[in-house]
Formats: sequence, C-alpha cells, structure tokens
Amino acid sequence: MKLIIRGAKIIDSKSPFHNKTADILIVDGFIKKIGTSLPNPDKAEEVKLDNLHVSQGWFDSSVSLGEPGFEDRETISNGLNVAAKSGFTAIALQPNSFPIIDNQSQVNFVLNKALGFATQLYPIGALSKESAGKDMAELYDMKKAGAVAFGDYNKSLDNANLLKIALQYVQDFDGLILAFSQDENIKGNGVANEGIVSTRLGLKGIPNLAEELQIARNLFLLEYTGGKLHIPTISTKKSVQLIKEAKANGLNVTCSVAVHHLVLTDEKLEGFDTRYKVSPPLRTETDRKALLKGIKEGTIDMITSDHNPIDIEHKKMEFDGAKNGTIGMESAFGALMTVLPLETVIDKLTAGKSTFGIDIQIINEGSKANITLFNPEPKSIFTKSSILSKSKNSAFLETEIKGKVLGIVNQGKLILA
Repeated sequence: MKLIIRGAKIIDSKSPFHNKTADILIVDGFIKKIGTSLPNPDKAEEVKLDNLHVSQGWFDSSVSLGEPGFEDRETISNGLNVAAKSGFTAIALQPNSFPIIDNQSQVNFVLNKALGFATQLYPIGALSKESAGKDMAELYDMKKAGAVAFGDYNKSLDNANLLKIALQYVQDFDGLILAFSQDENIKGNGVANEGIVSTRLGLKGIPNLAEELQIARNLFLLEYTGGKLHIPTISTKKSVQLIKEAKANGLNVTCSVAVHHLVLTDEKLEGFDTRYKVSPPLRTETDRKALLKGIKEGTIDMITSDHNPIDIEHKKMEFDGAKNGTIGMESAFGALMTVLPLETVIDKLTAGKSTFGIDIQIINEGSKANITLFNPEPKSIFTKSSILSKSKNSAFLETEIKGKVLGIVNQGKLILA
C-alpha cells in the first residue's frame, strides 16, 4: 500500500505537526514522510479532499453489535464497516450477544470474525457468567485470549462482594473492571428520568439517585480494593462530582459519557418516541450542562457512541415495553460538533485508548498509520439515508449535525466514507 494524503490539517496535540497543514506519505501501513508538496514518482494513490483534517484514529469504548445470536440487529462485518465509515479505527465490543461473551472461546470467535477489517475490534468480556451477576466469569482466560476489560453491559452488580473480589483478582494481570452503575431496586419499573417530564407524561421515573448511589458504592469498593475501575455512560450532575472527588483522592477511576447524554434531554420524550428510550435515561438540561462541564474540565475521560442496535420489533412498540438503546456511531462526530469545540471532540474520541490498553499512534514519521479523516465544517440533517447500520433506531434522526467523516486509514487499508 502506497498512499499520499494531500493538504491535510493535522489535529493531534501529541504530534510535532499539530495544527500544521501537510502531505502525509503512507507506505505499507506506516507514515514514511510528512511534508509539503511531497513528490509522487511511484504513482501512489492520492487522497485530496475539501478542508481535509486528520487526527489519530478514533476509539469507541462501548459498541454492541449482536453477532453471535442477534445477527438481525447487526453483524460483526457490517458493524466494523459502519465503524470505519463513522471514523472509528477501533471499537470495544460489549459482551451482550447470545451466547454472552463470558469465556475464552467466545472471545476467540468474535476476534476471528473481525480479522481483515480496517477497524480493529477489542472484546469486553462479561464480568459474571452469562452476565447474570452471580458467579465471576473466566476473567484471566479471556484476558489471555484478547479481552481488554470486563463488565456486564448495562447491568449493575447487586452483589457488592462479587465486584470487590473481581477488583482484587484482576490486579494480578492488570485487568480493567467496568461497573455500569444503576441501582435496580431504586430504578424499579422506571422507564424515563424521574422529573417534570416523566410526571407530565405519566411515565414511571428513574431518579438520579439510582445512578449516584451505585457509583458511590462502587467507588467505596475501589478505595478498599485498589485496582482499576471504569464507570461507563454516566448521566447526572452528582455523578460527575462523585468521580471528580474520587480522582482527587487518588483513586484509579475513569468514566465515559454517551453522545446522546451530551446533546439531548428528557424533553425529547414528549412524543413517546422509543428511539429516545436509552439506559441510563436522558436527563435534564442541568445534568446535560454538568456533563459538558465535566468533559471540558477533564473529569470525564472519554465519549462513547454507546452504539446499541435494536430490531424494529423491540423498538416500535409501547414506550414501557420497548428495549433501551440507540445506534450512534454514524452520528457521533456530527452530533458532538454541535456542542463541543473540535479539539475537545478529538481528544475525547481518542483518550479511551490508554484506559483500555490500546496502542496510541501519534501522527509522526515512523508511526503506524492509524488516522481518521474528516471535515469539521459542513452542516447537514442526519436522515435515514445516513444510517449504515442494519438497525435504524437512531436518536439523532432529523437532527442538525456539524462536520463530516471522510474515512480512515488503518491496518494498511484506506476506507472512504
């Protein structure tokens, strides 16, 4: 593979070429030369696009696909193509397939399915067997097979002792524990954020307390055990504060927020549209602003699409009975650009690599070519034709977005969107 990316503005705060516009010569998957007006005697393929910007390849820390078991929602092959055309060179795959990814053979299965694609797949192993929250899964075996972390997707561990033991156990092999935080007893039959909107619509509420109480418990456990804890998709103002205090006290904790919690609020539920039914639920404008502040001040480490394809039979139904989840990879960059500055967006779409133990390739001569191509300026409406996923359950349909993903270079491949 020989490729020249022409006239690209480089956005990479760790690169000596940060904020410079240059040509990038890529040979056999590595950056050979960065400079202006690079010659092309070998007739390498050239990429020349309007207002082209490049950054380190983006990483999505929470992606559900479906395969094995739920191929009607999404397959691994199509999911990886969606990721590539959405700007992601790497994704962490949640274990919520059927069967659950809770053993070495399941990790091997999804890794084998992902071979040969431009976007790399990193499996998250289930923390408990069948994600049932009772017995610890085979964490060490899964780590050896290639799992980058352990957690039960969108399930909170009622059993505090199981989380305590897991945090202690994985320290022997530098493992990362994910702890989705929502007290199921306080959540009860809730389907929407508890507040003015849920009361007006007659929907059972999920109070902020359900998340915050569980985060507080999990942080106490981390303080006791040591180790590394990642709290995915936080959604409330108090959650940001709790994690900020824990970091100040020296705890090794990271957290993420989903794109939809940074852009949308529970006001969207007015029409009972189940595309806005997510877990944790969309919160209030106060919470949304606190999450954006948490991003800007560095308390929130990364942003995820929390991409979760759901088939139409489980979405197009009464709000109470519909499954939680929205797809999000295709709209992630464009939605974020409406609420955050470009450099912050790029930082939070790449920062998760260090938490999940994934190699970081800065844009520099000699580095592996792991690059996302984009134009940060154009505005458009996100429509159904923009959706590449098999499932169409996007919370951002008919929303104005800003910026356009142009493609990726990774694994010696160029994928243009």
